[in-house]
Amino acid sequence: MNATDRTPADLLRSALAADPARPLVTFYDDATGERVELSVATFANWVAKTSNLLRDEMSAEPGDRVALLLPAHWQTAVWLLACASVGAVADVDGDPARADFAVAGPGRFEEGLACRGERYALSLAPLGRRFVPEPPQGYADYAVEVPGHGDLFTPYAAVDPEEPALIVAGAEYTGAEIVERARADAAGLGLTGPGSRLLSALPYSTWEGLSAGLYAPLASGGSVVLCPALGQADAEAVAKRIESERVTATAR
Repeated sequence: MNATDRTPADLLRSALAADPARPLVTFYDDATGERVELSVATFANWVAKTSNLLRDEMSAEPGDRVALLLPAHWQTAVWLLACASVGAVADVDGDPARADFAVAGPGRFEEGLACRGERYALSLAPLGRRFVPEPPQGYADYAVEVPGHGDLFTPYAAVDPEEPALIVAGAEYTGAEIVERARADAAGLGLTGPGSRLLSALPYSTWEGLSAGLYAPLASGGSVVLCPALGQADAEAVAKRIESERVTATAR
């Protein structure tokens, strides 16, 4: 974390400069048994590729609204930071009919068709697999399109931290507000700096869930163990996970 960071993308750049090898997002799907761990470097690579897709293939511009019809998931976290990198507004569970673009996951594809702009579908299958044999009608397959994009992203112009960057649960936040609130939340969540590791079972449909599940760990130099389906694990399994993942705090 750097005191001069003003946007979520700034926070990611600082994390990458400080320690690219440390874990940033560890995701568990207790319904399938999937576990994915992304270092800062790996996460930043996904963000860069997705940012390039947003700008170069989708032609997204600063201020454009991207409806994210996705659950708490590591790929959702990638899209949130990609929107911040481009300057687009990430509208979590937003109305796709009012959005410039829609990004949808299983169970939300029909809803996303209300968007008249480009639409991308995520299978949310283990390892980010593509759809077989093809994506839902009206959508491009994110897993097919994103690998061909560049590993580095540089915006044409600096993103304005005072412009809207996020809409969640009816509230709008600028990039600067996201950073300020995430820093303020970190202490209350038990994130005291590098080495702090927060297990979050909160959904991404509220600020609290987004902060615990991404922004506060990123702002504090810590990491998150994202477990949105933790309720499907028994108490013994949860206790073992907390121990094996070296969790220092929880939000659920």
